[in-house]
Amino acid sequence: MSSHHIVREKQEPALLVLGLDNFPEEMLGQLLEWSPTVIATAQTADNLVSRGIKIDWIITDGTAEVPQSDVKLMSCGDCNLSDAALEFLAGNEYSAVNIIADEFKLEDYEPFADKINLVIFNEHQKIYPIVSGFSKWKQTGEMIRILGPADDLILNGLEKITDQVFETIADGFFTICFNQPFLFIAEDL
Repeated sequence: MSSHHIVREKQEPALLVLGLDNFPEEMLGQLLEWSPTVIATAQTADNLVSRGIKIDWIITDGTAEVPQSDVKLMSCGDCNLSDAALEFLAGNEYSAVNIIADEFKLEDYEPFADKINLVIFNEHQKIYPIVSGFSKWKQTGEMIRILGPADDLILNGLEKITDQVFETIADGFFTICFNQPFLFIAEDL
């Protein structure tokens, strides 16, 4: 007897590909495992197509050459590419999105932290917003970075290395509490 899993549209996180410089092939494969809606920029579309990856949308600030059949174009209008894609996803009831980007700018993602579940990946890090009381299990010696200012920060299971970098002090759960709606953290891949 075999089991079959039916993945409904928008059940799995969408994948927004803003940049692929030095992004690990294995990690890309994991993000594509459940056939998410794939949104690429005109710059990343060719790279994805050359890897045999099906694109659903290309987000563009002008006209883009469509490298596959059945690809829809999304104009960013007056927004930047990431804002337009995130507005589209949040407005179309996607609950989550994985984002691959070459660089991370906090101000690009803060406006969306309460609209859609965000996880941003780059070559070395996984970045995501958390709410106060966040807790996660990690091994001893793993680094956690707090991105941006934190009000009334209370840490358990973490030792301060610098103002924004903390290290887990033992195998087990660490907890982060603070006095603001959310905070972005980064962990090493």
